Amino acid sequence: MQVFGKFSTNFDMDYLVEHYIYINESEDEKITTEDVENMLKKKRKTVAGTIFLYNPVVSPIGYKMSRFLQEDGFDKYDEIVALNEDPKDYVLNAGLKKHYKGKLVEIKYLFNYNRENIEPTPIIEEFDADLDKFSSEQLTRYDKVLNYQDIPNIRFSGKFIFLGCGNKHDRHHKAIIAYVQALSQHVQKLDKNVVFMYDKNYDPDECIERGSFPSPYATGKAREIRANCFKEVFKTNPPEIKKLV
Repeated sequence: MQVFGKFSTNFDMDYLVEHYIYINESEDEKITTEDVENMLKKKRKTVAGTIFLYNPVVSPIGYKMSRFLQEDGFDKYDEIVALNEDPKDYVLNAGLKKHYKGKLVEIKYLFNYNRENIEPTPIIEEFDADLDKFSSEQLTRYDKVLNYQDIPNIRFSGKFIFLGCGNKHDRHHKAIIAYVQALSQHVQKLDKNVVFMYDKNYDPDECIERGSFPSPYATGKAREIRANCFKEVFKTNPPEIKKLV
């Protein structure tokens, strides 16, 4: 497994605008950023699918997690760079390695702002306020293009979309909930295999309606349950919707 991404910045904020996990064909195989760029020129053949999560918390190789990488000397914005592996990446790799060796899997986010522990914080309140005026000409706190998804015009490569962008959205954040629901409704219209995990609270149809999609990551007792269920989703090709047990 190798991880790559592209950062963009605006107003001293870093956004991860592209993110890919590569499933190596063997332990000895290693690819370069140039290889990734060449693969992305042939996305139909090289990108297996998309995993949709909440927000990134990543860093380039040679750097620690930072709220503003430029202050640490990072100068490769808007370029594909190699990223440090994270324990969360191992969860994805464990599920994907059976069927997708030699392929890239794209990771997209509801919010591209690269920062840890944004829930619950005033940042989420600001996201909600931004989304409430997203389609207007009003200025937003976070960059409209870099932080948010233009859902009606979003493009996906590959054959599957795994939704794992969260299932506990604050009911007061109505704009965020509408944003997730719009994503859920949009992907159902595409010629893609849309999969996710669900729990005892909602059946699959209710998950789609509500935009409730448990993350493959968790802490405590739920950590292993989520990771194992993610593997079950991708046990078959094409992947399948699975219940958390």
